[in-house]
Amino acid sequence: MASRKENAKSANRVLRISQLDSLELNKALEQLVWSQFTQCFHGFKPGLLARFEPEVKACLWVFLWRFTIYSKNATVGQSVLNIKYKNDFSPNLRYQPPSKNQKIWYAVCTIGGRWLEERCYDLFRNHQLASFGKVKQCVNFVIGLLKLGGLINFLIFLQRGKFATLTERLLGIHSVFCKPQNIREVGFEYMNRELLWHGFAEFLIFLLPLINVQKLKAKLSSWCIPLTGAPNSDNTLATSGKECALCGEWPTMPHTIGCEHIFCYFCAKSSFLFDMYFTCPKCGTEVHSLQPLKSGIEMSEVNAL
Repeated sequence: MASRKENAKSANRVLRISQLDSLELNKALEQLVWSQFTQCFHGFKPGLLARFEPEVKACLWVFLWRFTIYSKNATVGQSVLNIKYKNDFSPNLRYQPPSKNQKIWYAVCTIGGRWLEERCYDLFRNHQLASFGKVKQCVNFVIGLLKLGGLINFLIFLQRGKFATLTERLLGIHSVFCKPQNIREVGFEYMNRELLWHGFAEFLIFLLPLINVQKLKAKLSSWCIPLTGAPNSDNTLATSGKECALCGEWPTMPHTIGCEHIFCYFCAKSSFLFDMYFTCPKCGTEVHSLQPLKSGIEMSEVNAL
């Protein structure tokens, strides 16, 4: 019986990463709410909220606390992860929600503590008097002790997996699952398949820029289309001069690269600048020189049409 209870307790134990994720979600929500709230005053005088910013933030956090922890025993981040707070001081093994006093003290420690820290910072920054020197030192000393306590509590939390924050440890509340969690069985077939395809995609991304697609296309077209020789007569040039060998349109500023095919000047020039080993996609002839088509041939082609 004892071993079964221990196994059930370990199965329902909230993971450390889940507790830390809930804290990060709470911070993200606070930033989102504050950014949306400040946008409401975008058209007003600049610096309107700067004077009362700590108080406005405290009011917003109290509003969130009222409809999350006070009413549902969980923050927004905990609700997303199916987690809620439990009263650790309760002797009953069943779930006991935090008491009303624990919820109020939670708001005092979190919301009131941040408001006091921000307000004291503004107060000591604006009043550079000697009388505030000792008070400032005492406040900084207390804040340093709290930061040190938070660090020690975090190290203990990493070891034991309970009480993610110092406030939770002092108030005696810790995170539990809202519903019992089943033991997860991880199937590695999907993960292996995803890793395989991800590695294959990275290999293609690395390989494709190294392949000269245009030259490969010219090679394939030269293999598929049977070669009938490479006559250099003017009649052959006139016959093949109806369209550019690259774009298939009427050649603009027709040029030749040393074979019987005709190219637009810009098609041939851009292809040669892109690949110095550019060859004709029709016959595979390498570029020797880019020469303009003779005017007589061009006029004969126009008359033939």
